Amino acid sequence: MAEITDITERLRSAPRTVKADDLVVEIKRMMGQQLISSIYRERIRTIRTRSYKLNGSARKVEVEVMHTLLGVELKLGKRRLLCPDLATARFLAVFARLGVAETAVPYDITQISRLADDLESSWYRMLTLVEHLTVGRSERLRNRVSASLIADQRQEVAALGAGPAIPEFNQNTKQRRPRN
Repeated sequence: MAEITDITERLRSAPRTVKADDLVVEIKRMMGQQLISSIYRERIRTIRTRSYKLNGSARKVEVEVMHTLLGVELKLGKRRLLCPDLATARFLAVFARLGVAETAVPYDITQISRLADDLESSWYRMLTLVEHLTVGRSERLRNRVSASLIADQRQEVAALGAGPAIPEFNQNTKQRRPRN
């Protein structure tokens, strides 16, 4: 917390010409390995996954996790996507907020809840840092920093790719011994 206070004081004492790009770089430095793209690169893409097409829009749309009679749904603007469980809906909601078209979903459902927690924490920490570092600045700067940060994370996740539609199972199922 002391680090955030020092940075805030340094930004406030600086001239009023603080650029959005400088704030984006500062937020990325402060978050380090807690960025959404870092979690995606190091903890999601390294395990067995399947691709999931969100067809998310780069424009800001309302993302909502809904509990209906049919189960859990993820509402993206006017579209609704049926999800198998709440953890998967929360996981996909983070990438829908980023506007990613396609993402990787862990094949092992026991890992999705923990990853969804980490991704949501990263999302809200990112937004909190934007709010904190732009206190006393214009709404336009705050929106520009937020949009640049979201676009940067979207590009990094898209560059990492979503992986195969169906995961590979490298298991030998033959019961016979190989002939020599």
